[in-house]
Amino acid sequence: MTHSPRTLQRKMFSAVFAVVVLLVVVSCGKKGPPLPPLLKVPTPPPDLVASRRGDIVDLQFTLPSTNTDGTRPANVERVEVYALTLPPGAPPQALSDAQITKFGTRIDAVDVKAPRDPNLTTDPDDPSDEVEAPEGTGLDQGAIARVEEALGDDAMEIVKLPPPVDPLAPKPKKNADSQEGPLLGFGTDAPSRTYAVVGISTRGKKGPVSKRVVVPLTAPPPPPAAPKINYGEREITVTWPTAISIDVAADVLPSRLLGPPPPPIEYTVYDATDPQSLVKLTATPLSDAKYTDTRIAWGATRCYTVRATVRVASATIESDAGPPECTTLVDTFAPAAPSGLATIASAGAINLIWEPNTESDLAGYIVLRGTPHEGAIDSIPLEPITPAPIIETHFTDAVASGIAHVYAVVAVDRAGNRSAASARQVETSR
Repeated sequence: MTHSPRTLQRKMFSAVFAVVVLLVVVSCGKKGPPLPPLLKVPTPPPDLVASRRGDIVDLQFTLPSTNTDGTRPANVERVEVYALTLPPGAPPQALSDAQITKFGTRIDAVDVKAPRDPNLTTDPDDPSDEVEAPEGTGLDQGAIARVEEALGDDAMEIVKLPPPVDPLAPKPKKNADSQEGPLLGFGTDAPSRTYAVVGISTRGKKGPVSKRVVVPLTAPPPPPAAPKINYGEREITVTWPTAISIDVAADVLPSRLLGPPPPPIEYTVYDATDPQSLVKLTATPLSDAKYTDTRIAWGATRCYTVRATVRVASATIESDAGPPECTTLVDTFAPAAPSGLATIASAGAINLIWEPNTESDLAGYIVLRGTPHEGAIDSIPLEPITPAPIIETHFTDAVASGIAHVYAVVAVDRAGNRSAASARQVETSR
């Protein structure tokens, strides 16, 4: 049986189409090799801050608790801290993550509790009850970490970064006198130390690098002299001299500082009760050389030290701690004299009442009595008729009828300090 060319062409097209459909169906049902799990890395700490005290730089940041995809707990085993010194005027925020970890020095690492299975995580809006808590000997995820660096000679070595590749950029001209010139003002033209932190996953993979914080390497100001301490019943006043004297030889010619004027000197006050662990008392530096402390506790010892503080660019630089000064708080402050004393006579007794005192350390009141005689009422001697302080603001004195008496009340605190006597009252029982 013979077929026309058109019929043969239709049959060949149908056969080819059927083969293509079969291949598509077979390929759709075929399983390939399993895909590797998505690699999770921790987010960078968002709140890195640095402060400098003398030659010590203190860094503080929050340890990661989430991954870059928003899941938690973070796949983090440790957080590494990097630092590098740049020349004056270098923009630290222009440094790439790769440059931070390649050219910077790893000054410390903080171990963090890591998840047993990094792929077992929860989404941001899901509860994390079914996920195993991170384990290990490191700090908890989300905890505050602190790292210190002592600025030694190695910290002053400026890192030479490779210049950006730009064939059209003109070559910088050499200046033979660039290392010599007049003395510059405080904080001017000084190199800076740049810090950044990065989380490392359980497989050693680096996450994104944190924001960069910059600490100028200019010389800190000299510390103030020892403070003076005065206190009252409700507050302690700490003051210190503001003048910083510099001895100049008589044969030295007058000089003038070139460059911008130095920044104003402010002050930061610390509790130096424990010399090994100073506690900052001022949230922000003070412009005046005076600090008021309301932590009155009789019998306690209070010690203070002051650091001179300057602001250079966005950084705060503190001096070394000045000499500490201590005092023991002794209550020598008497209560106020009671007021409003009134007397009411009754048969065989005289009743007294007065307004209460408001002192927090009040122990009570002592009632005084005397017998009138010729002369002014204020000259009559009074004797206590309560053997110990009473806490009530009223008292009944049993006396014989028809005899006049003079009364007054004094307040006593727990330290034994007595107030002045109240106004006197004269009364005769019926």
